[in-house]
Amino acid sequence: MALVRTALHGEGNLLSLLPAAAYRMRIGPLGYSRRSILIVNDPTWVREILTERADIFPKSDLMVNALEPLIGDAMFVSSGDTWRRQRAMIDPAFTLIRLSRAFPAMVAALDDYEARLESLAATGETFSLDMAMGHLTADIICRAVFSTSLQSRTARDVFDAFAVFERSVEQVKLWRLIMDPAWTKPPQQPQVLAACRQIRRHLGDLVDTHLHAAPNTYDDIAAAMIAAEGGDGAKFTREDLLDQLGVLFLAGHETTASALTWAFYILAMQPDIAARIRSEVTTISGDGPIELDHTRQLPFVRNVFRETLRLYPPITFLPRVAAERTRIGGRNVRKGALIMIAPWALHRHSTYWRAPNVFDPDRFSAAREHELTTGAYIPFGYGPRVCVGAGLAAMEAALILARLVRRFDFHVADAEHVRPVARLTTRPAEEIRCTVTRRAAT
Repeated sequence: MALVRTALHGEGNLLSLLPAAAYRMRIGPLGYSRRSILIVNDPTWVREILTERADIFPKSDLMVNALEPLIGDAMFVSSGDTWRRQRAMIDPAFTLIRLSRAFPAMVAALDDYEARLESLAATGETFSLDMAMGHLTADIICRAVFSTSLQSRTARDVFDAFAVFERSVEQVKLWRLIMDPAWTKPPQQPQVLAACRQIRRHLGDLVDTHLHAAPNTYDDIAAAMIAAEGGDGAKFTREDLLDQLGVLFLAGHETTASALTWAFYILAMQPDIAARIRSEVTTISGDGPIELDHTRQLPFVRNVFRETLRLYPPITFLPRVAAERTRIGGRNVRKGALIMIAPWALHRHSTYWRAPNVFDPDRFSAAREHELTTGAYIPFGYGPRVCVGAGLAAMEAALILARLVRRFDFHVADAEHVRPVARLTTRPAEEIRCTVTRRAAT
């Protein structure tokens, strides 16, 4: 039984919940549990759960309980009218014009990071690929949201506390999942609660720099959210801002770092793909700066990112809970049942993908668009709750891949031993050690 096997293994890797049949079935149980757990793989039913019946299938209590000490009732976990109000206030901060204003922050962070890679290339020093991507994306989100780099003491403390939170948070305690009824609130470990308090304290310091500044001092995402108003003219309170900006920092760096870690791991294994990236980047920008408009003219680079998200979706599961007794696809679903929509399984499902386990960026090309099944690709969620930062992540990833692949080759040690685990996000079980070499000018 998948649940018992995973619990006995003790690693907490949620991918172990998925039996081989999960990559073929449309809907089915994930072993025995007191609350009942169903995996749903049919794109039509996934769309129904995440859109038309979203109020019947809110975010799962497991996820809400895990994240509540950090982000309260923020948009990532809220439901119903609360979520709709929050989303309407936050969306304007991620319009195209706002993303263009975030682009210089990305460039500045990458300038600093390339200097770091130059040093590593010169010495041949081995480093952690996943930690490096975490640092880079955290620096970018700090600059884009708060106009400060990760080098500031406060931002650095936030990053370190997030690392503790991500390692230790109990989203699923597997024996509780098997034995406890729905809506049982498990206790969090003391170090998790301490990390949450530290994160919120430091986020408060960053928010206060904006709240106490003269008008028009900042032109960043935090400033846009401070200025946001609901339909009744109400604004976010300071506590609301800590909730919402905590989501942005967590999702804005951790999920992108996860995807980029896997992208550079794959590119180290497939130099032909890296060569195609370089060719495309050279055609568009030569040896000069890669501008914002260039990132929109790099279809192959973007397809490499899309295909990475297909095989290694940062959010492995999108768990929902049945708020009432209902039916899905003709199957009875009891109140409190856990509904597991698993991008990991859906993206590798043999019904919806040709050669589903093969890394093939060209499957997203315009020439092969007819092969794609609507609703079978959901790395950022689906419907009205699709990730608000999806556009920011795509722009950021295109810039990072274009700049770093043009200039460096990544070399992974012990590549055959790298394996994924799913906890808060899809990450390597052990850090990926690598080196970089500087490419000769051509």
